[in-house]
Amino acid sequence: LRSPGGFLEEDGSRAACAAVFALLLSALCQLLMDSHPLPLRPPAPPASPLWKVLALLYFPALYLPLLACAGPRHRLGYAAGTLLAWGHCGAHAWHRAQCPLAPKIHRLYSLLSHVPVLLSLSLLSLWYPARLLRSLRSGDGPGPQISGKSYYRKYLKAVLSKRGRKGSPKMEESLSSRIRSYLRSYVYIPEEGFRIPLKLVVSVTVAIVAVYQVALLLLLAVVPTLRIVRAGMTKDVVVLLVQLGLVPSAGAAGATKGETEAGRQSLIPIPSKTPLWHYSWSPNPGIFSRFSTVCYICSLVLCCLLTCAMLLRSLVMHRSNLRALYQGAVLDVFSKAHILRPSRQSLVGWIGFSSFQAAFACLGLLIQQVIFFLCSVAFTFLVVIPLQTGTSSPLFGIIRNMWPFWLTLVVAVLVQHLLAHSQFLEQHSLQKEITNRRALSIVTFLLFPTNVLVGAMAAVWRVVISGLYNAVHLCRLDISLLHRGAETFDPGYRSYCQYLKVEVSQCHPLLKAFCFLLLQPGRPEPPAPPRDTHLEEGLQLMHPKPPAPGRARSRRIRARWWVAYTLLHNPSLTASRKTALADPAANGAQLGVPRP
Repeated sequence: LRSPGGFLEEDGSRAACAAVFALLLSALCQLLMDSHPLPLRPPAPPASPLWKVLALLYFPALYLPLLACAGPRHRLGYAAGTLLAWGHCGAHAWHRAQCPLAPKIHRLYSLLSHVPVLLSLSLLSLWYPARLLRSLRSGDGPGPQISGKSYYRKYLKAVLSKRGRKGSPKMEESLSSRIRSYLRSYVYIPEEGFRIPLKLVVSVTVAIVAVYQVALLLLLAVVPTLRIVRAGMTKDVVVLLVQLGLVPSAGAAGATKGETEAGRQSLIPIPSKTPLWHYSWSPNPGIFSRFSTVCYICSLVLCCLLTCAMLLRSLVMHRSNLRALYQGAVLDVFSKAHILRPSRQSLVGWIGFSSFQAAFACLGLLIQQVIFFLCSVAFTFLVVIPLQTGTSSPLFGIIRNMWPFWLTLVVAVLVQHLLAHSQFLEQHSLQKEITNRRALSIVTFLLFPTNVLVGAMAAVWRVVISGLYNAVHLCRLDISLLHRGAETFDPGYRSYCQYLKVEVSQCHPLLKAFCFLLLQPGRPEPPAPPRDTHLEEGLQLMHPKPPAPGRARSRRIRARWWVAYTLLHNPSLTASRKTALADPAANGAQLGVPRP
């Protein structure tokens, strides 16, 4: 039976769930940044942390009726949802009209941070009336309706219609086709006969909203500060420069008389009205702040694009993992065999999966921004600007002074590759063999000190590339950032694995398709004609002949073959059969593809 609490069922409304969860996450972001989290509480500073704890329970209770109205799929629920959506939308629009530019972090932050809220409420304000009109036109019907039945039928037809396709001989792909296929793997293209589960749709939606909120906060909290630094020096900077030995002019940034007198006693006198940037290697005044702003914005845009690309790639991997588990290929997804049945850990992982996805996306974007901003600033001021202006750079000085060291490492690596190719390998008929083993030992000993330095450079590169890889892929929960032996210590990947167990065991499309077929009302059979008792008595005296195989027997045979075909391609359904459910020892024992 339909219930208001069944909004997260697989056949629930995707648009309503995604909109309400995005609304709740936006409220959480505003809660963390606001000193007065509860709207009903009078603004009396300072706010106690207890009020924020209460707000964590207040906002879910506030938006729960907005989502629960979509659960029953009844005209009364749609009418109540329409009134609630219009009320929330009107209240937020009135609040934004009263104070559109609240000076919280930036005068535009309060307005821009409410954009996901207004979009979600606008979607709900249009979705509920549309559902209400459709319900009024078609009617709710006297009996319970089975939603999602069309998708499961399409999935069943897509599985049963697959035939053995003869694979064509693989040709060598060109570089452009490889690049094109690699880029296409990061774009999720919907396929007929498969639908992403509702929980994954909600997870990706809240992750995108979280990326927007964090990017907006990073943009409006840092860029105005860089502009302030660009406008002029502050009093603290003057004191710091006096301590370092550089004295700005007497009127710079409102320096006091004592600070100016202390500056005049410094080692390096600076004439009045001379900009600070004149004494750096950078020739233009304010170039540091200008290039820092450009680097910051470019790195933020790059981080947002990378995070969204990783989320789309995770959708592709979700689909492939679910398909593999639907077919019983457990070892294609997990490193070891798992029993796909619900448990305490799997339910906890299923509950927190969407929340983990939003939190990991936020932290991943923040770490990427710090790394890419520092790298872009270092590259700009150590490489780009010195090359453009023709001035010296500390990086160029290090390279110039240590060129024999770098040349030695490069030559050592090249010599090892050349010797390995020409002297230490001998091509036989089918494979290569090692030759000149004595010379190989001597070269290994002679190049040992040099290879230690090469190994040190390789270790630095390993740290850099692993840090970049983990920072970029932190938002993806479908892969583990740890080794396969230690992947259980990865909380994000563990939550994803537990989510898959619940999803496959409870929402298998073939299992639901067969259940819907069983719930269909049977066709009414025509009434049997009246029997002749005298004819029946005569037939009893005759020897009965074995009945010829009729239409019912053909149907039964065909159905058994379809069951065998389905179980062959979906071994995970074996544990759900009647014979397996009746035997506790056999239930759940099927972990992978059955052995012949």
